[in-house]
Amino acid sequence: MIRALTALASLICLGLAALGIASCSPLALFDAVGPRDSGGRQALRDEPFGEGKRRRLDVYVPAAGADQAPVLVFFYGGSWQSGTKDDYAFVGQALAAQGFVTVVPDYRLYPEARFPAFLEDGAQAVAWVRSNIAAYGGDPRRIVLAGHSAGAYNAVMLGLDTRYLRAAGVDPRVIRAVAGLSGPYDFLPFDQETSIRVFGAAPDKAATQPVNVVSAHAPPAFLATGEADAVVRPKNTRSLAARLRAAHVPVQERLYPGLDHSDTLLALSVAFRSKAPVLAEMAGFLKGQALNRQQVTVGAR
Repeated sequence: MIRALTALASLICLGLAALGIASCSPLALFDAVGPRDSGGRQALRDEPFGEGKRRRLDVYVPAAGADQAPVLVFFYGGSWQSGTKDDYAFVGQALAAQGFVTVVPDYRLYPEARFPAFLEDGAQAVAWVRSNIAAYGGDPRRIVLAGHSAGAYNAVMLGLDTRYLRAAGVDPRVIRAVAGLSGPYDFLPFDQETSIRVFGAAPDKAATQPVNVVSAHAPPAFLATGEADAVVRPKNTRSLAARLRAAHVPVQERLYPGLDHSDTLLALSVAFRSKAPVLAEMAGFLKGQALNRQQVTVGAR
């Protein structure tokens, strides 16, 4: 069903392109016409968190209001080469309806940016959240990071390798948990065109891999993927989950039967939520960690 409707959206976009309407993608069309969660609403749009048009963010809040609610920063995917926050309103509203003050930032993409520029942008977005989110009912002491695909990489790396947050002036202890959906975490050697372009110039290639920067001070993690994912193989999720467990870090690992790479994202939507409990399980884990009164130990973080 998900793949069939995605194919239909692609055909519609091709038809619009034939009419001279170029600004269409299957995801943009889905976001524009698909049903939304009524329990969330957009409270801020295109707020700058740095210089340039790619450093802007949107904020979504629970429709009933928020008071010191946990904050979730969601990073979208696109192989670090494509994507826009404008296509993820359905995600922002879904997460806001779960009780999170939700932030969806843009970040620089290839060829403008290569590793680690998109992580630096993500850290700047978190710094904006730390300073400003209280005005929208969010608790700046209880931030969780989440993402899909390349965005899952961004979220997890910002939680594991705290150099980026520290450089942006953020105390890593405010990151209470991370969540990754269908993320690449263990993809050396760089033998694909995307990884060569985006990561190939990194002086320390091992340090680009989330599995290599795990420590006992890492935040708890929710890691999920589809067993049918042929884009980012499930071994990435299994590998990182194993490293975290070996370091005695709390981790919830979920492999959803029959879901492919895009399905784990679309399952957050109202239209496809019945396909797998991705939203409920991820939100439950993150909320439990964010509201945990026990503070994360500073240590090496």
